Amino acid sequence: MPRADVLAVLSGGSAYRERAQRAAQLFKEERSPTIVLTNDGQRSGWSSAQQRNPFFVEREAEELKKADVPAERIEVVPQIVSSTYQEAMVLRQYAAAHNLHSVLVVTSAYHSRRALWTLRHIFRGSGIEIGLDTPPTSEQTPAPTTWWLSWRGWQSVGGEYLKIVYYRLRYDDFISGTPET
Repeated sequence: MPRADVLAVLSGGSAYRERAQRAAQLFKEERSPTIVLTNDGQRSGWSSAQQRNPFFVEREAEELKKADVPAERIEVVPQIVSSTYQEAMVLRQYAAAHNLHSVLVVTSAYHSRRALWTLRHIFRGSGIEIGLDTPPTSEQTPAPTTWWLSWRGWQSVGGEYLKIVYYRLRYDDFISGTPET
């Protein structure tokens, strides 16, 4: 998708940095005038500067600002989400409420297959075009060529395969009709 009404960055816990950096790059390329962040309500590690454990969404917004994205161009969707399905539902509601015609979603590469499948099904029939973008291979965590060598890689990538199967079984209403909104 060359241009969209909004860039939407999916929550991702510790993947916030790579997702925010990719969104900032797309913003600088003028692919969208606004960046919307979803919020998983998860806290990150300790911040000495803030003397607390900030939420990952706060860290994501900080990364965007460090990359020269103006604060007024960053919006956090207020609902807390706990799954990709919920993120897609919240984004569809946001897009409808803001009369958007297109959303370019940024997520990690390992998450892209399930995210795109979910988004396409949630947005089916809405008239809103969905695109997906991921960080370049050199900036992905875990690295695509060595993910299986670490526990974190197995949690992220290996776990994603299990989630794909779960989503296909759990959200089978996508196949036969429009999901409840």
